[in-house]
Amino acid sequence: MRYYFIFLIAILLTASCTNNDLKNREKSINTSDLAKYVSKLASDEFMGRKPFTPGEKITTEYLAGELKKIGFEPAFNGSYFQPVPMVEISSEVNGPVKILSGKVALSLYAPDNLAITSPKLSAEINIHESEMVFAGFGIVAPEYNRNDYDGLDVKGKTVIVMINDPGLYTGDTSYFKGREMTYYGRWTYKFEEAARQGAEGILIIHESEGAGYKYTIPRKSSLSPRLYMQTADSNRTMCSFTGWLSAESGDSLFNSIGYDVQELRKASCKKDFRGFDMKTKISLSIKNKIKFNASTNVAGVLKGTTRADECIVYTAHWDHFGVGEKENGDSIYNGAVDNGTAMARTLEIGKAYSGLKKRPLRSVLILFPTAEEQGLLGSQFYTENPVFPMNKTVACFNNDMMLPEGLMKDVMITGYGQSSLDEMIAAEATSQDRYIVPDPNSQTGMYFRSDHFPFAKKGVPSAFVRGNVDSRQHGREWAAKMEKDYLDNRYHRPADNYEPDKWDLNGIVQDAQLEFLVGYKLAKSDYYPIWKKGSEFRNVRK
Repeated sequence: MRYYFIFLIAILLTASCTNNDLKNREKSINTSDLAKYVSKLASDEFMGRKPFTPGEKITTEYLAGELKKIGFEPAFNGSYFQPVPMVEISSEVNGPVKILSGKVALSLYAPDNLAITSPKLSAEINIHESEMVFAGFGIVAPEYNRNDYDGLDVKGKTVIVMINDPGLYTGDTSYFKGREMTYYGRWTYKFEEAARQGAEGILIIHESEGAGYKYTIPRKSSLSPRLYMQTADSNRTMCSFTGWLSAESGDSLFNSIGYDVQELRKASCKKDFRGFDMKTKISLSIKNKIKFNASTNVAGVLKGTTRADECIVYTAHWDHFGVGEKENGDSIYNGAVDNGTAMARTLEIGKAYSGLKKRPLRSVLILFPTAEEQGLLGSQFYTENPVFPMNKTVACFNNDMMLPEGLMKDVMITGYGQSSLDEMIAAEATSQDRYIVPDPNSQTGMYFRSDHFPFAKKGVPSAFVRGNVDSRQHGREWAAKMEKDYLDNRYHRPADNYEPDKWDLNGIVQDAQLEFLVGYKLAKSDYYPIWKKGSEFRNVRK
């Protein structure tokens, strides 16, 4: 009996030491270290962290150095760097874009009236009187019995479509997901589908609620070089041009042929809607400057013990927009919030893991992908060329644009209802005296707009969580006001700077602690999170 008590006491002491160790590592995540990382990554020294510029080398070498400092080993056969082959294309529209509609002629100018780029590996793209076709929302979704291209001949023609999907405008959760955007609502999907249908070009009519941002965002993007993956067919199957019509230009175009855009959007939401030939033709000329190169993913690994071939992934993209169009005397797009705060959170989580006295069973991978701002290219490349196979990648925890607005009562889950990670996150939220809230702006499609999404497409349950909705000090209205202020005045603009006198990083500390603890529970177990019934990713994992 005496030996039993000695054994029991030994177990309790071990458990107590483990709990104390975990608690100490949780507390190691702090505001001063977060500030140190963000102030460095968002400094002018990094020149806006744009791929294919000197700022890329400065950024990637800094991140590799920090991974080494916190004890993470190189992830890629002895290197922290994974080359990502890409092509950079700078598109310039020459002169006006001319649209002929019967006797009516419209002249639209890039980038103010329309934002156009070309993914073609051609120095010149000349579109002469391409017939225009309206294809509703540009969606082919068998599960919703919808095909906007049914009965339309769009081969070699220019397609015009609405942004988002019908659910946003009807609120009908039985047809798509109501106000929550599906992947069919994303501009990337619409460009891909138009190319599959054989279209020569595609233009999306911008609308701020449906897009999740003002027209200024695609306008600015069209002025910067675009990055594309180097594909086996050299981009031949892509459309010759892609882009956006401003809302005002969309009105002008459809008014010229006797339609009202608002009424047409309502009609397009109906299940039996059919597109039509617009009886118009578009002509434009584009010059492309083309440069082949490779950008860089950065990653480090902390190897597990008995299940080291399985991993938990933490991601945060490193790229931003470099030096660009000047605003208020500033031309460096430092990206302090997008995505300096999330990179800092990731390094802090990594530091917490590496300081554990006893490593977890599973490995932990920290991944800083490139070219998120160009369409999740770096994370897409990683998931196709992973260090750990996707069926051994247990879960992905990604973050993006963590606002430094102090402690929050909520934990906002973007993509709530997708996987059993929801319940694990809810348990930790409760321990922090916080509550779970689904993303109130799910119509913007954020679940499809950051680096967890390529993991989800490969079947890996993926979480994108942060406090965002309910300020502990100021309440919900104030939090919404702060988010809107950021999106309207700093998002993808030179004004996204580190401002130590205005920032409160305590909320980001709490979010990072939560993600560390949820990931740790997975890392020390054999449990694989599961996709929930109704998730579009469920069958991929199976």
